[in-house]
Amino acid sequence: MSRSPIDGGVVVVTGASSGIGADIARQLAERAQVVVVVARRLHRLEALAEALSGSTAQIDVRALDLTDDAACGSLIEHVTAAHGRVDVLVNNAGMGDFGLLESADANKIRWMIQVNVMAVTRLTQAVLPQMVARGSGGILNISSGFGVNFMPGFAAYVGTKHFVTGLTESLRTEVAGTGIRVVQVCPGPVATEFEAGVESPLDRSLPGWVEQSSAACASAAIAALDRNRALTVPGVVGWLLVHLGWWSPRMLTRGVLSLLGRLLRRELMQRRQR
Repeated sequence: MSRSPIDGGVVVVTGASSGIGADIARQLAERAQVVVVVARRLHRLEALAEALSGSTAQIDVRALDLTDDAACGSLIEHVTAAHGRVDVLVNNAGMGDFGLLESADANKIRWMIQVNVMAVTRLTQAVLPQMVARGSGGILNISSGFGVNFMPGFAAYVGTKHFVTGLTESLRTEVAGTGIRVVQVCPGPVATEFEAGVESPLDRSLPGWVEQSSAACASAAIAALDRNRALTVPGVVGWLLVHLGWWSPRMLTRGVLSLLGRLLRRELMQRRQR
């Protein structure tokens, strides 16, 4: 297999202010030439850059709101002007939501689609021409186990992650033979700030043994790109959950999850009446 595009490369990591994105940046800082960290929270990015100041890579901080289509569209152009190219794009930034779709905040759904769908597509499309011209490069999409399965309470979020799966798998076939690696990682529960951002109305958290650490997930994601693996499900629990959905007859899965959906609706309705 050819050399990984990470080594000595210019790598762009979105959602790098915390969680999986921050850990990917940390782990790439000793391999890449430049790590461009992208997120909304400038102070978090600056703190990460300071922590990585002794690393081999140059850390380039780019504060950006990926719901801003114009800013998102110009990011790759600015990075290419500053560093000459983009060797690897890590689409890690994401938003989630939980609850019944009928009562979801329409603005939050719109922002989620902008980040999880539009930004991923726009950034990927922006880096492809230069990668095709060079005959090398890597696109690493951090998706979710929900990108290949489904679950009540997450309808819009699941929809965005199914988009990422479809985009990644289809794009991988489009660039076959060009030297470009297109890889996706579909983790199960990961211990990050993402869970708090989902704002579950059930006031419950997952038990610690279910969750994988963000550092372990980041390591698995990087290894997937190094090995050019089309799809990776890191973590034992996540792997079991995803493969259980794959192996189960669709009708059976739909029936079981429909029961869960009824229980969820009943509990949410009871909470509203209290």
